[in-house]
Amino acid sequence: MIALQEEGTGFICRGELICGLKWVPLFYEERLFAPIWLDGHGMRPMAQSLIRAIEQSDHDGLQPGDYHLSAIRAMLDEMQTQKVAPSEQDAAQWAEFELLLTDAFLLLSSHLASGRVSPETLHTDWLLSDHSVDIMAALHHVATEDQLDRVIDKLAPVHLGYAALKAALWHMRSIEQQGGWPLVEAGATLRPGDRDTRIVALRDRLRSSGDMPAAEQDPEIVDFFDPLLEEGLKRFQERHGLEPDGHVGAKTLAELNVSVQERIRQIEINLERWRWMPHDLGERYIEVNTADFSLRVMDAGQTALRMRVVVGRPARRTPVFSSPMTYMVVNPYWTVPYKIAVEDILPKVVEDASYLERQGIKVYHGWDEDAPAMDPHYIDWQNYGKFNFPFRLVQDPGPTNSLGRLKFMFPNHFAVYLHDTPNRALFGRVQRDFSSGCIRVEDAVALATYLVKDDSEWSVERLNNVIGRKRQQIIRFQQPISVHLFYMTAWVDESGTLQFRKDIYKRDTKLDRALKLRPPSAIPSVEAATPTSKRRSS
Repeated sequence: MIALQEEGTGFICRGELICGLKWVPLFYEERLFAPIWLDGHGMRPMAQSLIRAIEQSDHDGLQPGDYHLSAIRAMLDEMQTQKVAPSEQDAAQWAEFELLLTDAFLLLSSHLASGRVSPETLHTDWLLSDHSVDIMAALHHVATEDQLDRVIDKLAPVHLGYAALKAALWHMRSIEQQGGWPLVEAGATLRPGDRDTRIVALRDRLRSSGDMPAAEQDPEIVDFFDPLLEEGLKRFQERHGLEPDGHVGAKTLAELNVSVQERIRQIEINLERWRWMPHDLGERYIEVNTADFSLRVMDAGQTALRMRVVVGRPARRTPVFSSPMTYMVVNPYWTVPYKIAVEDILPKVVEDASYLERQGIKVYHGWDEDAPAMDPHYIDWQNYGKFNFPFRLVQDPGPTNSLGRLKFMFPNHFAVYLHDTPNRALFGRVQRDFSSGCIRVEDAVALATYLVKDDSEWSVERLNNVIGRKRQQIIRFQQPISVHLFYMTAWVDESGTLQFRKDIYKRDTKLDRALKLRPPSAIPSVEAATPTSKRRSS
């Protein structure tokens, strides 16, 4: 009999929580209790492959100890010291070993395919679909086809970005093994042309991270802020989302002094986010990385369009989800969301009722289509607040419309969309988290032009004519395009450069805490898995 001990809501085998106990008995019943990792001679080669995969799971930013590795190794040592044939060893001992291996496979497969932590349990504004797989189907496949390495490889994300970030993790760990990088002491801002003893550490710091070549340096200028050092510092600033001014101010110093261990953890956190991503992003899609304030249109693996965006401020964060964009609205009306109406606009109207007229905003008493229009000058605005505001505010198309000339619609329950804006100044800033949750795009006309480029009914000239009429018009796309809003604070860009960004929404902090929790997250239920999902299970 297998020595299973009930503890709390789970079962313990050899001191290890068995997370897949709900499904493992059914699996072995179907096999008439025939093992898959063992035979009459002991461990099958596939078991060795599984142990090797567990040992190498740290390459994916996972923790090998989560997959019973210590207990498996201890049992191996124990059985090997007995110096008797496997057939003569304790059957219960082999059964425990078999159970640990099966549970380890289920856990590792689940974490590679869907992540160690479920994003929906951490964030109410994170809703990415298509990240679940039928792990039991993968186990059946391994049992019948004996192709563990191939199954494991297919369960992990297939995106090039995931593979590139894994390589970056390995590189950063090699830097850690070599002692990391030095700290740069605080002090006055360092600028090109300065001579300062802190410049020695700055030079070593940038060389350690690859932002400067590791060539021999003239000892006469080692503490001098020369053009080569300025170039390396600007490269560092650019890949950390800082203003590339070539000066070591407070913000740049803070990023320089983030330890290599912290950067390694940041990469591990973002590898987890890749495991939450849809397996198939599409042949043609729009991606917005809110942590980078950027938008890219991808077409057949190539960047077709790139632009800056303004995203939600921390109090009104832009959510994470995927959805197909089906139409755009030219010269849109803007129905002001209730929260914005009572928190942002109402205080301005209390001070000056003519604010609404200047902004082209009409007032309706109620949210019904036939709600009567109201004269804002005859409303005592001071009598209303967030709990008794009965008015609907609608802004006409025009130069002051907050949505600009275009908005791009993709169904979602967050009521978030992409849109133009008449306020251009914010695009010149490095950190652009100023919106109420929707995403303002830098070049809405360029995006609109791309989206209708294959539609014979819409030429660039016709699109510009419709925009110029200043009347609302809906343009539905012949082929919807997927939109993926995500949040990555570490990634490798198209040039192979490792990028880091500030955790503006404190999501890294929250995920870091969750990943440190023990025991590891339970395996998703078979009922919740989607065998027809685009995620491959074999």
